Amino acid sequence: MHVAVYGRKLKSSAGADVRKFFDLLESKNISYTVYSPFLKHLLKDHGLLLANRSFSDKKEINKDIDFVFSLGGDGTILDAVSWIGEKEIPIVGINFGRLGFLASISISNIENCLNAILENKHVIEYRNLIQLETNKKLFGGSSFALNEFTLQRVETSSMITVHAYLNGQHLNSYWADGLIVATATGSTGYSLSCGGPVIYPNSKNFVITPVAPHNLNVRPMVVPDDVELRLEVEGRSNRFLTTLDSRNKTIDSSYELLLRKAPFQALLVRLSSSNFVNAIREKLLWGEDRRN
Repeated sequence: MHVAVYGRKLKSSAGADVRKFFDLLESKNISYTVYSPFLKHLLKDHGLLLANRSFSDKKEINKDIDFVFSLGGDGTILDAVSWIGEKEIPIVGINFGRLGFLASISISNIENCLNAILENKHVIEYRNLIQLETNKKLFGGSSFALNEFTLQRVETSSMITVHAYLNGQHLNSYWADGLIVATATGSTGYSLSCGGPVIYPNSKNFVITPVAPHNLNVRPMVVPDDVELRLEVEGRSNRFLTTLDSRNKTIDSSYELLLRKAPFQALLVRLSSSNFVNAIREKLLWGEDRRN
């Protein structure tokens, strides 16, 4: 088995766990290649010298890689998804972060995770992505997101107006600080913070969530993910911020924005003992009452 290891900067306290992870890979004869900036960070900040090849470009992640291990939190997985793209290589999220909806495998469970993968006892979840098409080059070859697309105001305290068209029909003109279009996976992210609903991950839906709308009767709306959503934006300033997960670009009102389901999916690995319902109870503290 050959795997790729992707990560960002980890806290100094994570050093022992990172060392344990690579020791386990070697003890189980799993060959690996490490993201070059992460490899340098492990050497500089954790004193971990790894005599293995590294990769620095997404073109180097190819079909001979069986899994991509993401060491970090949910944000690290989002980055890994943008690197993998249409190659659909399964991602194993080892949680070195905090909340961990996507990076669902705890540090203490690393060995069980590797054993489950080697014994083919893991579960692969297929998550739909949202894709952005524009009339001008914007995000290059990474014009898709696992969690959400957002359109927001920038450099002004004034609201913006986002005109939304669903399958060619005018849906609404949102007077707000911005607009979020989230996948079912992303429903527990930014959209949830803005009052959006929790959607089961394999639901075939998008949710359109306004950010601080001026019209109080405007509410988040769940739509099928086979629709096309076209957006036009205007405001006092002619600069607006667009994001796809953690990546962002600034645009003006001349940009035409079209959102639809991407033609490929993200593959997330989880252990058979974990699932979304358990994660909701654990991460959002559902069913807990400190009074009892």
